[in-house]
Amino acid sequence: MAITQQHRIGSGFGPRSTAGEVVDGVDLTGKTVLVTGGYSGLGKEATVALARAGAHVVVPARRVETARKALCDIESVEVDELDLADLDSVRTFSERFLDTGRTVDIIIANAGVMAYPRRQVGPGWEAHFAINHLGHFALVNRLRPALAPNGARVVMVASSAHFLSDIRWSDLHFSRGYDIWQAYGQSKTANALFATHLDAIGAASGVRAYAVHPGSILTPLQRNIAHAEQVAQGWIGSDGRQADGFKTPAEGAATAVWAATAASLAEFGGVYCQDCDVAELATDDDMLVGGVKAWAVEPASAERLWALSSELTGLDDFTDHAH
Repeated sequence: MAITQQHRIGSGFGPRSTAGEVVDGVDLTGKTVLVTGGYSGLGKEATVALARAGAHVVVPARRVETARKALCDIESVEVDELDLADLDSVRTFSERFLDTGRTVDIIIANAGVMAYPRRQVGPGWEAHFAINHLGHFALVNRLRPALAPNGARVVMVASSAHFLSDIRWSDLHFSRGYDIWQAYGQSKTANALFATHLDAIGAASGVRAYAVHPGSILTPLQRNIAHAEQVAQGWIGSDGRQADGFKTPAEGAATAVWAATAASLAEFGGVYCQDCDVAELATDDDMLVGGVKAWAVEPASAERLWALSSELTGLDDFTDHAH
C-alpha cells in the first residue's frame, strides 16, 4: 500500500535546495522531458534546470508566443500548443508528439489554475478539476505509447492545498456551494491520487509516478487573488514583500525536479514528496507544517478516482496494459 511508504528517506536535500542543485551531477543527455506550463514560475525554473542537465525539454503551452519569448534564450527547448481545458487540444498535441516517434522519459505535470471564480469547461466540468487533473490525466494516458520502456517518471505538481478538500464524490463539479479554495484543494488531492494509482498500475512496465508539494511560493499562479486577500492570508506584508518561509521559484521547482531525477527514489513510487524528500503523513490540519493527508495517498480512493476520470475522459491506456 502506498500509504506505508510515506517516510523520509534522507535525500541530502532540503527546503532551500534549488532545482539546479538537485540535478548537479545528473546527466540527462539524450532524455526527453515534457513540462506542462514550463514557461513561467516554477515550470520555467524546472525547464531551465533540466535543459542545463542535458535534457531536451518539450513545453506544451496554451500561450505559445508567450512561452517562446520566455524560453528563447534556453537551448534544447521546444514549445508546442496545448490547452489542458480542451480534450481535443490534448488529443491533437499528443498525436503530434507520437507522430515524431520519440520517447518521453519524464513528464512534469506542472501547469494549473488556482482560485478561479466559478467556471465550467468541457461538458460542465468544474475548471480546477478539469484543468489541473482531467487534462493531465488525458495527456499522460494519450502519451503512454511514448513513455520510455526502460523507465519513465511522471511527476504531478500537487499542493498542501489538498488539506482543504478530499474528493467530493457526491458533488465533484460543485453544483452547489462553490468555494474557490475547496475547488482548488480537490484538484490537488486528485493530482496526488493520480500519482498513487498510476504508479500502482504502471510500475510493472517501468512507469513510476510521484506527487510533489513545491512549498509556498509567489508566482503568476496567484494572479486571480486580490492584493488585500494575499495580505489577509499572510502571504505578503502590507509592503508587498512575501512572508518568511516562502521559497524562491528556484527552490519551489526543486522538489519536482528531484522527484523526476533522483536515483534514490527508484525503489519508491506513488509517494507524495515535499522539500526534496518523501513526505510524512500529516498528523494535524496545519498546512504550513505540511506532510500529506491520508486521503491523498489512499489506494482505494486512487483507484476509484482513476475509474471515474477514465469514464469522464473516455481514456485508460494503462489498465489495459498493466501486467
